[in-house]
Amino acid sequence: MISRNLLSLVRCPDCRGSLFGQPENLLCSSCGRAFPSASPDFLDLRPTREFADTTVYQDEVLHADARYDIASTPVLSARLRQDLLRKFLKITPRDRLIDLGCGNGRSLLWNRELGAWSVGVDVSSFFSSEVRQVTDLVVSDLRCLPLANASFTKAVSLDVLEHLSRDDLSLMLSETARVLSVGGQFFVYSHVMKNSSLAFGLRVINTFARFLERVGMLDLAHERLRKSDHRNPLADLDDLHRMLRKHRLHVIKIRYYTPLIGAFIENILVRVGEQFLRRRAKRRSGGQDTARLGELDRAVRIEAKLWIEKRGVIYHILRLVTWLMKLDLLLFGRIKSGPFFALIERMPDPNPSSPGVPAD
Repeated sequence: MISRNLLSLVRCPDCRGSLFGQPENLLCSSCGRAFPSASPDFLDLRPTREFADTTVYQDEVLHADARYDIASTPVLSARLRQDLLRKFLKITPRDRLIDLGCGNGRSLLWNRELGAWSVGVDVSSFFSSEVRQVTDLVVSDLRCLPLANASFTKAVSLDVLEHLSRDDLSLMLSETARVLSVGGQFFVYSHVMKNSSLAFGLRVINTFARFLERVGMLDLAHERLRKSDHRNPLADLDDLHRMLRKHRLHVIKIRYYTPLIGAFIENILVRVGEQFLRRRAKRRSGGQDTARLGELDRAVRIEAKLWIEKRGVIYHILRLVTWLMKLDLLLFGRIKSGPFFALIERMPDPNPSSPGVPAD
């Protein structure tokens, strides 16, 4: 989907000039750069600047099993994050919302009913087919957003900050502050390096999960791949606050999240269930080759998501387990830890005409 609202706000990522023309071939009015788009469903506005660090989310291999193809109803940690997002950010139909690092765009789809006009930005185009039809999407870089100043009142970034180097995080936060209006709010889920003593429990759970993997009861390969580019740029919570202040942002609400119950459920029980379904599919295949087994993994993943969509017994079990996972927030949410949910506000500029905050 490419709306008139989006076309009125997009800018050249190289010079921030206005863009004109048709969505499939926009032109910059300032530097003359053309932006041809290979899809009618989203804009491709990547900068010419090449950054040294890239993300594993751009790799086809991460998406091989179709886990991101369908934006199914949120359960488990996805449901927990969405509930906190709504509680903290309080999205209304008057808001203009941007999802920074939106992935397949599922969060935008889940919150569409709240009525805000929304845009998803991601460095890759692995958007869900469902999301493409109903939400504005842009392929670009968070370190160089192709959008006008003060375009949005609300912003979201889930599981993104930890993938950036310190310099790149600084660029991303600077761009976030630029596209947010003064007083605009930014909801973040991420983590800092320094953790609480509760992290010992997580280490025990993860050690047990690796043992189960060695004996063939589960497979953590995708999880290792997903976290392989974690750069963890923030040392501790004080470091987080300093970095935010540097970019005219400050925390107005924070909740800590040490997922002891959640880790046992998702890293062990869910993985064991996935392995069971995978083995059952392979038995049914009668010993097919590796390529065929890759297709079976996709089929298993899609089948599981369709089960959830049917809202049957499995869905209601997962909903019950999701409520159990919320005990982590109830029991440990006030204990300072590495993982956190934060509501961040855009502060006024000390000097509106200062360099680095150009007017459109």
